[in-house]
Amino acid sequence: MKSDKYTTNKSTFSKTGSSKYKKTDGSGSSYKKPNTGKGSYVRTSKGSSSSKPAGHKRVEREKQLPSNPAEVVALLGKVSALKIAKLTPIGAYLSVADLETYPDLKSHEILLPKNEFAGKELRRGEILEAFVYLDSEDRPIATLKAPVLSMGELAVLTCSETTQMGAFLDWGLMKELFLPFKEQTYRIKKGDKALVTLYIDKSSRLCASMKIYKLLSTESPYKANDHVEGLVYELSNEHGAYVAVDNKYSGLITNRDLIKSVKVGEQLQLRVSKVLPDGKLELAMREQSHLQLSDDCDRIYNELKASTKGFLPYHDKTESLIIKNKFNMSKIAFKRAIGHLYKQGLIEIKDDGIRLLS
Repeated sequence: MKSDKYTTNKSTFSKTGSSKYKKTDGSGSSYKKPNTGKGSYVRTSKGSSSSKPAGHKRVEREKQLPSNPAEVVALLGKVSALKIAKLTPIGAYLSVADLETYPDLKSHEILLPKNEFAGKELRRGEILEAFVYLDSEDRPIATLKAPVLSMGELAVLTCSETTQMGAFLDWGLMKELFLPFKEQTYRIKKGDKALVTLYIDKSSRLCASMKIYKLLSTESPYKANDHVEGLVYELSNEHGAYVAVDNKYSGLITNRDLIKSVKVGEQLQLRVSKVLPDGKLELAMREQSHLQLSDDCDRIYNELKASTKGFLPYHDKTESLIIKNKFNMSKIAFKRAIGHLYKQGLIEIKDDGIRLLS
């Protein structure tokens, strides 16, 4: 969520001021940021108030939530084995189960809200597989939901909203994932789909990035002339269309093989034209020439029959871009097709175009 307030089935978080954060779930418990102990959140039980003498305040220090997510940055954006340290009316507090891997997190506990395990029997000491992210107030929080995207992975997400700072993506969690402008390879809009990865910014917040080139694998199982499916994730005037094959492998449709315009986010059926020495895939939008020839000939022949007086002003001197826009084929394919039609005695080739022979 991008606002300062969100509601779950059983609880509501709201920002009540610059120095207080309150959560109520019907149990009478609340969080508030104390005046002392800078940077921590202390859970206090109902009835503790400033009206009582200072010496008789009952502050139940069950949990100190880190206000700075950098303290648990090693867990953010990942599914980790976490142990139930304690059960409270508002949820379960989880600690790291693998202290050999995360020795610095021995004293930290992360809240798993009660609505996350409604109807389930949990016991202290039980180990759970939980995903750790940040709530709407940028506090570390756990969920048992299977994440759409984890650190080091790639996933296609849908843009739910754009703002002056960037875009927000739906990734199945309460708080949507922020995609900054600087991490966009083109300006996406609401409803667009983007292939993204997850990273942690300088403020230790989870964000998305469309700059995925270096994360794509060059160890694909494909060979030349295999048919594949890929998502266009970036366009380059110099090189062509960059494609993530199976959302995983590195591929490129070179400019010479771009027989029609494509857009970022478009899913394409393609052919592997070449596997480069470094493992990257060169892709084609058309079949091999001998398989494609018949279709190309049919397209040109039908265009001629539908034209005025059986004439089209296209020939072997026509610019490649004009041929591509008219017939969705390269100039080489066009010349091959009209040559085949000429040999069959179906057309004649003139300096100003091609003419159908009756």
